[in-house]
Amino acid sequence: MKELLKYLKPYRKYAIAAPFFMLLEAGAELTTPKLMTILIENGVGNRDVGYITKMGILMFLIAVLGIIGGLACLYCASNASQRTGTDLRKAIFTKIEDFSFHNIDQFKTPSLITRLTNDITQIQLVILMSLRMLVRAPLLCLGSIIMALSINAKLTLIFLVAMVILAFVITFILRCAMPRFTVMQEKLDQVNTVMRECLSGIRVIKAFVRGEYETEKFQEVNLDYKKNSIRAFMIVICIMPAMMMVVNLSIIAILWFGSFQVQSGIMAPEDIMAFITYLMQMLMSLMMVGMVFMFLSRAMVSVKRVFEVLDAQIDITEPENPKLPADHSGKVEFSHVFFRYKSGSGDPVLEDIDFTANPGETIAILGETGSGKSTLVNLIPRLYDVSEGSVKIDGQDVKEYSLHTLRKKVAIVLQETILFTGTIRDNIKWGKEDATEEEVIAAAKAAQAHDFIMELPNGYDTELGQRGVNVSGGQKQRISIARALIQNPEILIFDDSTSAVDNVTEKKLQQALREFHPNCTKFIIAQRIGSVMHADKILVLNCGKIVAAGNHNKLMETSEDYKEIYESQIKKGAVLHES
Repeated sequence: MKELLKYLKPYRKYAIAAPFFMLLEAGAELTTPKLMTILIENGVGNRDVGYITKMGILMFLIAVLGIIGGLACLYCASNASQRTGTDLRKAIFTKIEDFSFHNIDQFKTPSLITRLTNDITQIQLVILMSLRMLVRAPLLCLGSIIMALSINAKLTLIFLVAMVILAFVITFILRCAMPRFTVMQEKLDQVNTVMRECLSGIRVIKAFVRGEYETEKFQEVNLDYKKNSIRAFMIVICIMPAMMMVVNLSIIAILWFGSFQVQSGIMAPEDIMAFITYLMQMLMSLMMVGMVFMFLSRAMVSVKRVFEVLDAQIDITEPENPKLPADHSGKVEFSHVFFRYKSGSGDPVLEDIDFTANPGETIAILGETGSGKSTLVNLIPRLYDVSEGSVKIDGQDVKEYSLHTLRKKVAIVLQETILFTGTIRDNIKWGKEDATEEEVIAAAKAAQAHDFIMELPNGYDTELGQRGVNVSGGQKQRISIARALIQNPEILIFDDSTSAVDNVTEKKLQQALREFHPNCTKFIIAQRIGSVMHADKILVLNCGKIVAAGNHNKLMETSEDYKEIYESQIKKGAVLHES
């Protein structure tokens, strides 16, 4: 919880003011039973209407003061908790934005969503309750004991026995509940994982008529979450009946022993009433503490999960003294590169990758699924870092670049096409925020997207739904290509990003790239061999190794792997003409 105080510190004026105002509310509640006893003894007993009126007005004013204190405490506590939660949410989101691909793989997206939402809500709730209840409860408890002592010291021993029993019961129950709350949050992660997967793949589910299967799958994890939630809360709800049993036994004890005190003339009947009221206040305050600790035990799990993200070591960071190369031509050199996933088996995904891409060259990468093609190009903008060897751009190791500078030099169109809610123009300008209308249109034309955009009712002002659901797969790919081209990068990477584009459109795109971006170094990963036959150099990957390299003609003569791919696609009619 110490880490949490750092985020609460900027709002300490609210955190300090909340207990101060709670003093007013607690003071009003503690004073009322005593005043009631005095009113009955001196006013009602003597039938003094004036005294009753005077005391009634005083009690009313104290009650109003208590209400004001309670509302002010709630205002301050709410401000402290909500602002702290807002800062925590911002800090986590900012941290996630700096995550490398490895960090994201480590935490998983659904778990990060749970931590940003549910876990922070739990923390906000416990801050709110703590600033109210953890101040109110001890004040009421201590004040009730003092007021009871002022009435009858011997009878107050019942209070102390009840306190010890309740403290033991609450501690035991919460210690049992804590591990179950941890499991409960993990089960919530699983619910979010399945839910996110189903919602993002709803079209595939409908196409394959798998709705019933996915519903059962969701129901399974949902019921598992429910079962674990019930297990956690079944322990916690035992607090209430245990407390009520202690309360009722304590009231019986007070009435039993108090009756002897009244018969002896030591206590008045109205003192018994006040005594029971103070007992109820004391035990209710302990019940409040128990409730706070119940939420605190759950919040402790959430705090741990939140700070796991905030304390995570980002494995790709800015160099202490970033450098800029003298040359800006876009030359890329892989020097004996090895790569292993940190969470994987430890076997190299890429092994001894060694080649050079000269400025303006087009480098094509072919290989079977899982051969390491996407991993290879992800090393260029440092989405992952090499395990051994080096990747250099313009003679300088990519690790020596500022990340912002490096990723402005390299534009990448990822395998999974992602568009964002907003207009088509907004999505294209992601590559260059200050781009002019002419630059937007030029990028769209080069990406072969301008014609279909102009056919839309609102043209470039057409609003895209989440992930671009209202345009086709090929249209999404062309918009994402325009987003990369508008950046005017020195290095351009296509990670199988024309798979949904027809052959004619793809050839027009390749021609546009040759005409308008001749000096840009291009890396192309493609499934269709016709997409890469024009490349200056073709790398054939197999099990993470370069097994052949050269242009189309050379590989047809020297590489059986390449020739096999070529002939298999020709037989299937995938390639009809050499470009």
